[in-house]
Amino acid sequence: MATPITDSSVLNNGVKMPWLGLGVWKAKEGNETLAVRSAIEAGYRSVDTAAVYGNEEGVAEGIRQSGIDREELFITTKVWNADQGYETTLKAFDTSMKKLGLDTLDLYLVHWPVKGKFVETWKAMEKLYRDGFVRAIGVSNFQIHHLEELRQNSEITPVVNQVEYHPMLTQKELHAYCKERHIQLEAWSPLMQGNLDHPLLVELGQKYGKSPAQIIIRWDLENQVVTIPKSITPERIRQNADVFDFSLSAEDVEKISALNQNKRIGPDPDNFDF
Repeated sequence: MATPITDSSVLNNGVKMPWLGLGVWKAKEGNETLAVRSAIEAGYRSVDTAAVYGNEEGVAEGIRQSGIDREELFITTKVWNADQGYETTLKAFDTSMKKLGLDTLDLYLVHWPVKGKFVETWKAMEKLYRDGFVRAIGVSNFQIHHLEELRQNSEITPVVNQVEYHPMLTQKELHAYCKERHIQLEAWSPLMQGNLDHPLLVELGQKYGKSPAQIIIRWDLENQVVTIPKSITPERIRQNADVFDFSLSAEDVEKISALNQNKRIGPDPDNFDF
């Protein structure tokens, strides 16, 4: 069923997170400011950045230029690997908040599961959550065994697991695990960094009168996956949001899911050089 752009997933702590957001990975030198402003004008209410992207200040400027009330927005950032650990995470959070110009963050994520550190990092996240500085805490790039280790050594369940997710990498078991534990799956690189010329995606685009990118974004939503396509082009940002006036048939959702090849574009969380 088609839904409005303002439609949200209700996270396991009751906080609402928009199904569609803007990713700003690699957007720099003013591009992210224009992208954020354009996205907000197009109806987006969620922006996803990270300390390591080096553009938190540009995101803050885009929010300021949009003139929209802070309460209407859902802002995510992430603690980088070099800052993981208890005290260092708390410091990194302060730095990000100064750059973003915010008093409260909507979602703070552990960027990668750094072995021997992510449990301590999570304890710092729990403190930030309990102290009211963050409305929700989650993880990124965690596999099932990382989530299990966290579960055994923590008190708060992550609300989100943001992972590489697209038709070539559907992470079926991880998705099922997260669903069972009420952890919202979120897709980074949903558009496979622009590799959109697969015949099936082109064919479905023609069938629904949409672009292959719009077909994938809709497929994310039909699979109840929060999605944050990245773009710095105002027109593309608007197009990526033009997915709320149609639905894919269950059969077509299955056809897209069947494209899975367990093929990663980004690093493998189990073999990433931290």
